[in-house]
Amino acid sequence: MKIRRAVRGDAKDICRIYNHYVLNTTVSFETDEVSTEEMQDRIETITKFYPWLVCESGRDLIGYAYAAQWKERKAYSRSAECAVYVDKDHHGKGAGALLYGRLIEECRSAGLHLLIAGITLPNEASIAFHEKFGFSYIGKFSEVGLKFGNIIDVGYWTLVI
Repeated sequence: MKIRRAVRGDAKDICRIYNHYVLNTTVSFETDEVSTEEMQDRIETITKFYPWLVCESGRDLIGYAYAAQWKERKAYSRSAECAVYVDKDHHGKGAGALLYGRLIEECRSAGLHLLIAGITLPNEASIAFHEKFGFSYIGKFSEVGLKFGNIIDVGYWTLVI
């Protein structure tokens, strides 16, 4: 597996991975498929300031991870929200861990101080994954989301880097 920085040309494959989560899970709170053009815009906007990485296995893009602005106020500038998504057919093969390990390193090198991960609850696999990297639970927003007719809680984990 190879990790590299994301480019606009990755948008179609990133959409293939991400839209599965959008349309079939509560992992993402988006409810409509994201277009390739919208994803290209997101990649361009985010990569001006934060790392966005992809994982390739052979010629296939099988996952991605990125950090993004937590809040707009200047005092939050050393904090970022982070996320990782792996193709549904490649779970448990190490791509997510490779991506997150590298993302954390790049965020540290970029001068960030705190990473924030929001996890829809319940999600024991994601919680265990984040805690493996040293993230600590800080609290939850109860009943903050509505998707597929279900009210959803979101827990937050942070990592000082």
